[in-house]
Amino acid sequence: MKPVLGTEISIGGRRWSQKLNDNIETDRLVYTIVQRYDLPEIIARLLVARNVSIEEVDGFLNPKLRDIMPDPSSLMDMDVAVDRLVKAISDNELIGIFADYDVDGATSSALLKKYLDSLNIRNELYIPDRMKDGYGPNKQGLEYLKAKGASLILTLDCGILAFDVLDNFYVQGGEVIVVDHHMAEPKLPKAIAVINPNRLDDLSDVENLAAVGVVFLLLVALTRRLRKVGWFSKKPEPDLLQWLDLVAIGTICDVVELRGLNRAFVAQGLKVMALQKNIGVKALREVARVNSKPNSYQVGFTLGPRINAAGRVGEPELGARLLSCDDEIYAMNMSSLLDEQNKLRQQIEGSVLEQALSLVNEDNEKENVIVVAADNWHPGVIGIVAARLREKFNKPACVVSIQNGIGKGSGRSISGWDLGSAIIGAVQSDVLKGGGGHKMAAGFSVGSDKVFELKQYLNDHFNRSVVELDNVVSLPIDGLITVGAVKGEFLELLERLEPFGAGNPEPRFVIPSLKVKYATIVGGQHIKCRFAEKSSGEINGICFRSVGTKVGDVLLSQNGMPLHVACKIRKNLWQGRASIQVIVDDIALP
Repeated sequence: MKPVLGTEISIGGRRWSQKLNDNIETDRLVYTIVQRYDLPEIIARLLVARNVSIEEVDGFLNPKLRDIMPDPSSLMDMDVAVDRLVKAISDNELIGIFADYDVDGATSSALLKKYLDSLNIRNELYIPDRMKDGYGPNKQGLEYLKAKGASLILTLDCGILAFDVLDNFYVQGGEVIVVDHHMAEPKLPKAIAVINPNRLDDLSDVENLAAVGVVFLLLVALTRRLRKVGWFSKKPEPDLLQWLDLVAIGTICDVVELRGLNRAFVAQGLKVMALQKNIGVKALREVARVNSKPNSYQVGFTLGPRINAAGRVGEPELGARLLSCDDEIYAMNMSSLLDEQNKLRQQIEGSVLEQALSLVNEDNEKENVIVVAADNWHPGVIGIVAARLREKFNKPACVVSIQNGIGKGSGRSISGWDLGSAIIGAVQSDVLKGGGGHKMAAGFSVGSDKVFELKQYLNDHFNRSVVELDNVVSLPIDGLITVGAVKGEFLELLERLEPFGAGNPEPRFVIPSLKVKYATIVGGQHIKCRFAEKSSGEINGICFRSVGTKVGDVLLSQNGMPLHVACKIRKNLWQGRASIQVIVDDIALP
């Protein structure tokens, strides 16, 4: 396929590839969708480019939970878990909630807590400290919940690989229900029930759910059973739909594929968020100065980092407590604290990223998987730094912080390579002490003497499992457009494809032959600019994290040369005024 506008290698070092092949079959599909659903051609082309079949179009554009909800009982151990929860609720037992410290864990625990609170069922929350406790269930956390009186504990977004801890707790009479979504091994931890669509023996076909989605299905099944046994005969039944904003936040921030059930969760959840009835979410949006219509970008890049900051550099329970609280003053105070912790996280991240980049030498750049390690990097930011390395070098990246001879690592992958499976394989091969995750992200522990072996293992696994990548990474392009065509009506058409995310990327276009009228640095690392097109007018743009890059250097030079600009197109709301701007991903010389 010919590159877009002949761009074999852009300023950013990428080949611009047309996402949709122009051929008779493609034209037929596009025409059929236009005719059958009365859609504009641009929308039809974008749908075909995202592999949406003719039969899936209506469900994709108008996702409805009632049309796609699976039977929760199709998940292994779901009914067993519900039986035990019904007993706990009937006997007024105190239920312990042990959840991961990331956004998925925070939303999962907040969802369960809100549900139990609505039933007036006693519950106790525990979120492990990343620095002291590490990832997943630990003895001190389980004992804490037991000491508080918890006779039943649910582990949320963790536990599937916690064999030693959960096995010992089980032997001692502890009752645990594991609710997780990470990749599983053939062996399962000892527990009353293990609910995980990624169990090897699970046939539910919802393996792409975030943990919060699995928790929602659990609560659907639990509500159904409580209704059957007459629990709600004299009590109001909780409306699960009112908490879909929590499901949307966790689903978006865990970067799972926004297709099928996940898409319905997010689409409906964003509508719930717009109602601003969740006091915690409302307070967080106010502190983050977000007042536009909720969308996946806002959740992923504005709300998510603030919730995550609690687990990374602050008090790990803050995010979950904020999202589950009903006190407006308390919510505003916690939101402000999370905002401050996020600023601290950004400072620490910047320092670690600078050090990590200095370790990526020419040899690293030639490898398919980047692995960097150093002593005493803050474990709370290594996942973000891994994501930044992935963005910069367009390849999987793992970052390891070593303390006392043991490295805590975090990795981020690229589409087409299952990092979670590779990490589990490394554990089984005794390269790693432990670890797990999913396709796009994983965490692990490794001896300092095994870091080089890990690098070799991951690169070998990549070579064996992935078709060898071209030396030049492709940048998918949805089409060409002019400044004159970028109007409010065009954005309204694009909004019909929301929510955007994994599995449904935000459309990217190329605007040819633009001149930079001005460009300036904002926020220390971003470049704000204004582009002019000879015949169609001008448009504002911003290029994030571009200072010090080749793209940023060209934009700042303002030499009057025309540039092809690869970008996303978004509405910008500032001080009550809406305008259209382009988000620059890359540039090329004609």
